[in-house]
This record gives sequence, structure tokens and C-alpha cells, in this order.
Amino acid sequence: MLVLQQLFILSDEEVELQVYDRRSFEDFVGLGVMNDISDATTVAFFRERLRKANVIDELFEMFESYLIDQGLEARGGQIIDATLVLVPKRRNSREDNKEIKANRVTDGWNESSKRLQQKDLDARWVKKNDINHYGYKISICIDAEHGFIRRFVVTPANIHDDYVWADSAYSGERFKDLLSLAGFENRIHEKGLRDHPLSAAATERNSIGSQARARLEHLFGCFATSMGGMFTRKIGLKKN
Repeated sequence: MLVLQQLFILSDEEVELQVYDRRSFEDFVGLGVMNDISDATTVAFFRERLRKANVIDELFEMFESYLIDQGLEARGGQIIDATLVLVPKRRNSREDNKEIKANRVTDGWNESSKRLQQKDLDARWVKKNDINHYGYKISICIDAEHGFIRRFVVTPANIHDDYVWADSAYSGERFKDLLSLAGFENRIHEKGLRDHPLSAAATERNSIGSQARARLEHLFGCFATSMGGMFTRKIGLKKN
């Protein structure tokens, strides 16, 4: 039910109703017409139990182990990239936003637990392509050949990220040395300079790298078009 909820961006009440109403939803969760469907409160409590138990990483590793057992072990190189996941904007005062940025909770919010539950203290603003976005960032590592997600990290949107397959912004001796130390082959895009354009060989290498990195963009496209989009209504970093 949690998977359906994310795929179709449903509230707890809506996912309960749709599992009751849709045969396809009922089949997906493995229940028949004579079974009791979990109500909205149960869904909310279960999601909170998952969060408190910190089992998401464990469940993800179990899924990867299942793929390996089925002969689907992915070992074709790794590509890392990130994309923004937006959440509803919060209408806070300037003073409240200052407190949030300083990792403090406004006194008035502490007086009401219900009010505090509706305040996202982890989401952040970030500017990308001169457009302001509010929410989180998901950084994922996929297998370059098969497209399986190997690892993922969710952070506030303003956290900076680095890459292995990467564009020319991450070129330089420091990155080359770090990759060499970790045993990775450097495939970072080469960057031309004024009066020192890229050679034909470097341009060709960049083109090959772009084709590899495009596979990750296809994955993000799948998120956006088939899996509910880059948007979530969850509040807080751990829930997201």
C-alpha cells in the first residue's frame, strides 16, 4: 500500500479507498474481496514504525540480494547522479525560516505537537538554472550496463554532491587523485580552456561519457513519468 501511495501520490485515506475500490490495486497488495483492507490509520502507523526502526536500508539490501540470487548481479561500472524531489512549500515567516536554517525549533511550534508535525524542518531551498526549488535531493548510484540502482542517499536539496561519471565541473587533479586512490577509472568529462580547446580525442571521450550518463537520465525520466513524479507529500528527511 505504501508503494501504491507513492506511485499515485495518494493520501492515507485515498490509498485505503482505492485498494477497496480498484481490483488492480487489490491484486497488487495480495488481498481478495473477502480480506480486511488496512485503514488509513494503520497505514500511517506502519510507515512511522518503518521510520523509527531504520529498516529502509536493510530492506533495500534484501532486494539487492534477491536480484543476485536470481542471477541478476550488476557489475558493469557505476554511474552517480542526483535529482531534486520537491515537496509542498511551507508558508513560514522569515523569523521561522532563520530558526529552521539554524537547526532550531520555534518556541511556538513546541507548544503544539500537531502543529510541529506539519512543519518540515529538513527541506531546503536551492537554485538550479536560476529557478528556486524547495525539497530534497536524491543521489543514486546505478550499474552502468544494467541500470539497476545500487545505492541511494536522500539529503536536503542544498547539499552539494560529487560524481564519478561526471561533467567538466568536476575535472581537476584533486578528483583524479581521489578516484585513483579508491581504485576507480576516471571518466570525468574533460574541459576545454580559452585558447586551448579540446582535442578531437578528448571530444570523443566526452561523447562516450555522455552516452553512459544518459542512462541515468532515463531512470530519472521513469521516476517522473511512471512512478508518481519527482514530488512527495511526506514531511521530514527520514520519511522521505
